[in-house]
Amino acid sequence: MTDDVFGTAGIRERVLAGWTAAPVRFREDANAEEELALGGYVDRLVIELAQNAADAAARAGVPGRVLFEFKNNTLVVANTGAPLAADGVESLATLRASAKREEPSVGRFGVGFSAVLAVTDEPVVLSRTGGVRFSKADTAAAIAGLAADLDTEVRRRDGQVPVLRLPFEADGEPPADYDTAVILPLRDEAAAALVRRLLAEADDALLLALPGLQRIEIETDDDHRILQDVESRWHIHRTLGTFDAAEREQLLADRPTEERSRPNWSIVWALPRNPPPQPSAAAAAGEAGDAAAAVAVAGEAGDAGTAAAVAEAAVEVPGVVHAPTPTDEPMSLGVLLLATFPLESTRRHVAKGPLTDWLVREAAAAFAGLLSERAKAGDIVLHLVPTGLAAGTLDRMLREEILNHLPTTPLLRAVEDGSLLRPRDAVVVEGADDAFNEKLAPIVPGLIRSRREDRLALDALQVRRLELAEVVDQLGGEEPAEWWRKLYTSLSAMVTDALIRESLGTLPVPLADGRLVRGARGLLLPGPEIPVDTLAAFGEYGVRVVHPDAVDPALERLGAIPATPRSLLEDSAVRTAVEHSAEADDPDAIAHAVLSLVAADPAQAEGLWWLNDLVLRDADGELVPANALVVEGSDAQAILDPDEVAPIASDVLDRYGLPALEAVGVLATLGVVAASDVALDQLPEAVQDLDAIEDWAYDVAPEGSRYGATVGELEAIRDLDWITDDNWPKALQIMGSEPDLRRALVTQIRVVGPDDRPLGVPSYAAWWIREHVLLDDGEPLAGRADPEAEPVLATFLDEAPAWTAALDPEIRTAIGLVREVGDLDADGISLVLDRLADPEREVDAASILRLWTRLGTLALFPGDAPEQTRVLDADGVTRVIDADQAVVIDGPMWVQRDDLGGFVIGSGAAADGLSDLLDVPMAQEIAEGKIGGEGTAADVPPIVRELVPEVPATWWEHEELTVDGVEVSWWVDADGAPHAATFDGLAKALAWSAGRWDRRHVIRAVLNEPDRSTELLVDAVYD
Repeated sequence: MTDDVFGTAGIRERVLAGWTAAPVRFREDANAEEELALGGYVDRLVIELAQNAADAAARAGVPGRVLFEFKNNTLVVANTGAPLAADGVESLATLRASAKREEPSVGRFGVGFSAVLAVTDEPVVLSRTGGVRFSKADTAAAIAGLAADLDTEVRRRDGQVPVLRLPFEADGEPPADYDTAVILPLRDEAAAALVRRLLAEADDALLLALPGLQRIEIETDDDHRILQDVESRWHIHRTLGTFDAAEREQLLADRPTEERSRPNWSIVWALPRNPPPQPSAAAAAGEAGDAAAAVAVAGEAGDAGTAAAVAEAAVEVPGVVHAPTPTDEPMSLGVLLLATFPLESTRRHVAKGPLTDWLVREAAAAFAGLLSERAKAGDIVLHLVPTGLAAGTLDRMLREEILNHLPTTPLLRAVEDGSLLRPRDAVVVEGADDAFNEKLAPIVPGLIRSRREDRLALDALQVRRLELAEVVDQLGGEEPAEWWRKLYTSLSAMVTDALIRESLGTLPVPLADGRLVRGARGLLLPGPEIPVDTLAAFGEYGVRVVHPDAVDPALERLGAIPATPRSLLEDSAVRTAVEHSAEADDPDAIAHAVLSLVAADPAQAEGLWWLNDLVLRDADGELVPANALVVEGSDAQAILDPDEVAPIASDVLDRYGLPALEAVGVLATLGVVAASDVALDQLPEAVQDLDAIEDWAYDVAPEGSRYGATVGELEAIRDLDWITDDNWPKALQIMGSEPDLRRALVTQIRVVGPDDRPLGVPSYAAWWIREHVLLDDGEPLAGRADPEAEPVLATFLDEAPAWTAALDPEIRTAIGLVREVGDLDADGISLVLDRLADPEREVDAASILRLWTRLGTLALFPGDAPEQTRVLDADGVTRVIDADQAVVIDGPMWVQRDDLGGFVIGSGAAADGLSDLLDVPMAQEIAEGKIGGEGTAADVPPIVRELVPEVPATWWEHEELTVDGVEVSWWVDADGAPHAATFDGLAKALAWSAGRWDRRHVIRAVLNEPDRSTELLVDAVYD
């Protein structure tokens, strides 16, 4: 047993005497201790013992170190600093009577040590000056038998007695390098779990709350970590002071007496630095997500730098106010506040009163100072500005005071020069991003950057807002185009937002002609292929082209249109400029602008027929529309009327090139115009200047009506009326040799009528040539016999000029030369029929039969049938008779009827065609074809049926066969039954009734010479 250096026996005697004299004191002490142990201090063990260690270090004036070692179900807390003294022991054994009365300290209430009762009933304190212990069991034993009333009270409390009122001497020494140790044998597993949790939760807040501590070491069976060098992980802003007499009178009047004797106050704001973790030997533990383990590994390895780095990565801000140790007052500012707020008796909540109000105001001013420091250091602090709902009453008070200070605190960095601005002097432009802000800074004083997520903070700081549209309206001036391009480039990221694009609707844009207009929508953005010097010429006609030096992709997102040579040429204002180029102040400038665009890509002028109106200089310097100009020495000049066309100036040709000039209508050869989806009753402008185009539309329209008739694709050769008469041979050779011209001439046009039925008609060029080209005799070229025409047809047509033989057949057909009957038009058919009926002409039977076959297939008929026609007599001679005496013979049995008149011979559809063409009746229309008598039925010889299986099995034999009273050798009645009076007639009747007229000779041979049957059967094998 050690000497009782702390006078514990005397303390026990006084306490026991008081309890004996007044058992109610025992009850009061027991209740108070139990209330602290089970209530306000149930989870403050680590904090309170660390606080005691900090106060001990401060009293001794040494750096504070504390060790928390939890092993073998015992917690040892060792610290450096002033050792245990008698007044300290008395304080430990006395509730609410701290020994730190006359000195600055964290502990102020004298009850903090009671936190050990949450985990133990046998706490021990060992110091270099001696030891003291407390014991529930020893206290109960000391009470036993002292007084009946005490015994009764203990029983009523189920043996629960105050632990910390009776100190006992204790043997032992603190660990080496430490001055004092608190030893806590844990009560049970629940106590052990609580200790493990509290040790795990210990963090930088302890060091920040207890500045007397420089190092906290925590060691358990599975963890070892060190907390130190806290300022490397936190930005710390401290404010402290001492109340003078007047302030104490005013602010501390409602505080307890001992608290009023402590006039010191302090406020600490701590903001995490949170740098990225550094790779090290402890990285494995850190990467595993266990920062505490990483610190332990680093500490054991002696790598203090690594331990600090890992700890930095794990910094978190407690969500409660510290006063200066943790309270239950929530706080939402994202910064740790440690201040000497007055607390209620539980030390859980800040007490209301003038002191709290004053400290709140000071804390708000200090918070503004912290943010100002960080802003000066280059940090962004807007995320620390209070926004949203407060977490509690004290949090609300702090927020309100902070927001009173911050608007006048330099926090926000100006875009223009980087200086710090007070929020009340700052301005943000809604929707502007960093790049755009850089451009706006010189013209918007006080401009700061603004992110979408900063909006609430800026509103809380009362930062003035400008609408983007308002700022845009202020833009304008003499800035060069390059300046504007940089401005548009700065907008690139912003214009993806539809609302921002709307705000930029009046954005100024410089044009190529020197004007500055508002709004990008509809402007043309010239590409690199568009010559810059050409654009200004269109300005007076309303063409709005962005200055090339101001072009930026952002303008397209704002509604500008990328301009190719094609899109510029299609602009209605450019068309106006072209159509009025003859009256322009500077027609050469218009010509230069248009030709420069076309020369960039002549193909882009395709279909822009009105470019033909562009006036250019001819060889004499006169202004002439492009479509009346030809290239000197070209095919066009050779064949076109010199009174209608003039040669283009050579310098114009040299400057812009032939492709560009041809694209606007200058001719080196014949030109082609094209149009799509053409309504014949409303021809498009592109073709309206073609000679007689309306007549063509009438002629090719179905049933002579243009209304409702359409053409999908129309290509026409222009200027046909300018080709001189003696140059048509050369012109047609040119048309045949150049693909575009050839196609426009020989390809039929597909006309679709109102009933949606398509019809192929001659091209405009083919029609025009047929209608208008005359030969030297004044007669049309069309309708003449092609050099390769069928001889029989050629005899009825005029001969084509010899030069047509050099043209290929397609061209000859297109221009109206007739190679076969199908090439005849209505006039040609009438001509042939008229000449066929000319009695002075000699026509043999073979020729007339071939001609009839061709004519019968025509689908085109002249207006009136001829009054006379050529027929074939039974003796094989052709002659001309009146048409009403002729008959069309469509079957061989009617040829036997010489009583019907002159024969026009045809078969099948050709016979019907001839009947319609000549207006001559069919034979069966004028004769009944009735057989006289019934005849005798006979079987068809088997050999005939074997050779021709289609013949009927029976035929009718007649001694004399008559039809309509006229004697014939054979006939096939209306039922298809064959009748015959001769073997030759029988062969024909069987062949016709079988539909095998081609086999009549075989049938006749086997009937006349039965002994040839085998020979004929052998031959039939090879049919």
